[in-house]
Amino acid sequence: MSKLLKNVQRKKQVETVTKQGSDPAFFSCWDLHAYYGESYIVQGVSFDIREGEVLALLGRNGAGKTSTLRSIARMDEPQVTHGEIWLDHKPLHSMPSHKAAQNGVALVPEDRCIIQGLSVEENLQLAQIAPPIGWGLERIYEHFPRLAERRKQMGTTLSGGEQQMLAVARALARDIKLLLLDEPYEGLAPVIVHEIAAIIDNIKKQGITTIIVEQNAVAALRLADRALILDTGTIVFDGTAKEVLDNDELRHEYLAI
Repeated sequence: MSKLLKNVQRKKQVETVTKQGSDPAFFSCWDLHAYYGESYIVQGVSFDIREGEVLALLGRNGAGKTSTLRSIARMDEPQVTHGEIWLDHKPLHSMPSHKAAQNGVALVPEDRCIIQGLSVEENLQLAQIAPPIGWGLERIYEHFPRLAERRKQMGTTLSGGEQQMLAVARALARDIKLLLLDEPYEGLAPVIVHEIAAIIDNIKKQGITTIIVEQNAVAALRLADRALILDTGTIVFDGTAKEVLDNDELRHEYLAI
């Protein structure tokens, strides 16, 4: 199994491209290490993404997937102790979370974080930059017609699938460069999963670079261009989504499917 690696070691992207005088990848993560307290969760993760690419970040529970997403978004936890994160030539690793957000990173967490007491439209307006560059309310409602129908409804009274739509739409309202989706299908009925998948596929067609963490690995792989598999905080596979879908041994060993 040539693509199955015990660990993936990569050169430092930014230093290499600077010496060569060429542009770095649109997104690069190099030698990322992160802890929750004394627990060593992310152990030297390195990868890069082309602009507009969709990456499925997979692995069993506890493999470090959500921690990697939160590290990229520069959240307070886990604590990143080493590594570099670059997005569109800018060093996210030197920024607090709000600066990373201002520079185009949007994390849609598993719990969605819909703001209580605000309508659908107020949730969107609160997130929206002024003036909107690419994702004004009209465009959002075009891509999320269900939200347009419920624009005056309190966001927390929406169904689970509709709240997921709102969380994703709220991220887009900030005219982002990198969308981080943490378990977008969690707790949703299969028919709603299909609907959310169609929305993510539509976002992909808009050219938005996306990382998806999802326990429903097959559903995520059907949307993704590439796949990374984490095991105990390290990358054990880096290849195309199709390679994972076609490899029964790989899926069984690392994804239990």
